Amino acid sequence: MGSDICRLGICGLGTVGSGVLNLLATQTEEIRRKTGTTISLVQIGCRRPHPDCDLSSTAVSKDIFDLARNPDIDILVELIGGTDIAKALVLEAISNGKHVVTANKALIALHGDELFRAAAAAGVQVRYEAAVAGGIPIIKAIREGLVANRIEWLLGIINGTSNFILTEMAREGNHQTFEQVLAGAQRSGYAEADPSLDVEGIDAAHKLTILASLAFGLPLKFDMVVTEGISTLTLDDIRFADELGYRIRHLGIARRKEHPDQTEIELRVHPALIPQAHLLAQVEGVMNAVMVGADAAGGTMYYGPGAGAAPTASAVLADVIDIARGNGSPQQEFTDDTVDAYRILPIEEIESANYLRLGVHDRAGVMARVTTILSNHQVNIEALQQKDVQSSDTQIIILTNRVREGDINNAIDELEALDDLTASVVRIRLVGLPPE
Repeated sequence: MGSDICRLGICGLGTVGSGVLNLLATQTEEIRRKTGTTISLVQIGCRRPHPDCDLSSTAVSKDIFDLARNPDIDILVELIGGTDIAKALVLEAISNGKHVVTANKALIALHGDELFRAAAAAGVQVRYEAAVAGGIPIIKAIREGLVANRIEWLLGIINGTSNFILTEMAREGNHQTFEQVLAGAQRSGYAEADPSLDVEGIDAAHKLTILASLAFGLPLKFDMVVTEGISTLTLDDIRFADELGYRIRHLGIARRKEHPDQTEIELRVHPALIPQAHLLAQVEGVMNAVMVGADAAGGTMYYGPGAGAAPTASAVLADVIDIARGNGSPQQEFTDDTVDAYRILPIEEIESANYLRLGVHDRAGVMARVTTILSNHQVNIEALQQKDVQSSDTQIIILTNRVREGDINNAIDELEALDDLTASVVRIRLVGLPPE
């Protein structure tokens, strides 16, 4: 755009929308001083007013599509959430020549390719900094700060709710289960009434899809991200990991491996054991952190609040200001001729070390049967501990070498067929840092 006045329309006045409105109200002069551009709020689209927002001097419509068609709006900010209506709204805005800024990670992960093509054809931009890691400018860092680099891997804590729960479960003196900590997080507003998007890894998978697409130049592949949550983790696992020198974190991991004729990509979200001394192990509560491995810059780390009204609003307005300044160009995040050059690795082919916890009856020969099964599947034992839990039962804790996922899965299937086991095998991957 590059004009002195940028005319804005905001659709959605929930937590983020109200945060954008209030931040804009307090920072208009600061933005003008820094950029020479005045951000003028023309219209708001919302079903109901927000109690923390003064709308007395702003036009309000209950029909959000009014904003997509309003010729006096240059940039539409989509903050309504969801995917179906949001997609229709964004496409309508694009067709009317408007730039779009969104915080909607599900929309971008699931429909971003279509939206980027439409934006490129219309000569406008779709920006989405706020869709990943709240106030951390990770999209800008990858797109601009590391643009001269070949990015080899991404690794991060990208869901604050899951990180808060794991942090509280590991807190010294705490004896609360996952369910108890989750209930407390809901009361405190750190978790939704329906927490499944967060605790089952779906939110993190949306974000990893976006980061990997941007970093590696591949189409958005949400349906190919291996996704596991934290709801099955127990206090035993938290405690045993600590005794072994690890902390459990819920990670998003993307890695590329080059071959002469093809690039292989790993996309996975799951709990992982990481060394206690590593920086990611120190990321606690609702904070997020993303590490990026690049050929020239090396490893860099980006840390900060991953959600919340003010941090997310900061990211939204940063995108608005970039467009107003005339930064960037109508973009398509990948080109069609790159699609066949990538192969997303099936989880069975990914290699990692593993933590195994086996509840077994305390019988003669149990350990021999367990180790024989592991050996038969090329799983070597790096460490082994036995934990007594009852007079007739015990728990076996095993750390394995790096092994193909398919091999360890076959070994687990055979272990679970033993009469010796009292429960299903618990498996948590160990992740090298940087990811191996």
